[in-house]
Amino acid sequence: MIHNQPKYYYDKKTLSYKKINAKDNLFFSFFKYMMSSLIIASIISIVVFSFFDSPKEKKLKREIYNLELQYSSILEKMENAELVLDDIQKRDDNIYRVMFGVDPIDESIRKAGFGGVNRYQKYSGYNYSELIMEAQQSIDKLTKQLFIQSKSFDEVIHLAKNKSKMLASIPAIQPISNKELTRMASGFGRRIDPIYKTKKFHYGMDFSAPIGTPVYATGDGTIEKIKRSRSKKDYGNYILINHGYDYQSFYAHLDKVLVSKGKKVKRGDLIGHVGNTGKSTAPHLHYEVRFKKEKINPINFYHSDLNPEEYEKMLSIASQENQSFD
Repeated sequence: MIHNQPKYYYDKKTLSYKKINAKDNLFFSFFKYMMSSLIIASIISIVVFSFFDSPKEKKLKREIYNLELQYSSILEKMENAELVLDDIQKRDDNIYRVMFGVDPIDESIRKAGFGGVNRYQKYSGYNYSELIMEAQQSIDKLTKQLFIQSKSFDEVIHLAKNKSKMLASIPAIQPISNKELTRMASGFGRRIDPIYKTKKFHYGMDFSAPIGTPVYATGDGTIEKIKRSRSKKDYGNYILINHGYDYQSFYAHLDKVLVSKGKKVKRGDLIGHVGNTGKSTAPHLHYEVRFKKEKINPINFYHSDLNPEEYEKMLSIASQENQSFD
């Protein structure tokens, strides 16, 4: 029978070799085994977690991905809201405020940003700080514009109170029956002259219609001027209505004039017939709206006739740079 040989260790204090106790030997063996296992386990853990996600990490990544999708969806909705608000602002400036004779809100006020470089500082220091700050800036911008628009509507409502006469006077319908919008031929802006074939500014809207088509007053007012002319120049037979409140409407190239100077008319009253007089290349009505003697785009004065979809269609037709009829 072979006995285990005794083991010794060198004691630095006594400068001599001492025998290792069997129990101590067992303890050191166990200790070395545990340390080796721990090191191996650590290496395995490092390798595993370097290439594979833990269940907790997988859950966090799913949540982050879901949040990113929601963030993109929110940004898209905000962009759509900004487009709708932009359309409302344009209508407010070009229709409602013009109707009541007040200046449009300056673009620098509508689109003004927020002061203070540290306004969004509290959102910094995170992994997604830029996204958070971008979203907050968009929300703040939209909120401010909504506030300004709300105040503008408050002002318009205030002006509209007890203004029924004014609302009845301002042009608000098309001068001829045009429910399908098929008679809209040329709009306000630079158009090709039908005779000289060069571009010039067209200060009204042309409505193509057969000779004899009824022409209606677009708002309450007084016939300010009438001209009957056989000349092939200018506007031929025309009518100018003074609506008050600095508004006038103008109807040209008429075949017949059915009213007289000084006559009071109501919106929708028959005042003449479409013709082909003056400098006209085809039967049509040339229609203008004037504010403080200045010719402005009539497209903004059909709100009693057209719903939003029809208005957008009319706007699209009127914006085409085609040839005018006069």
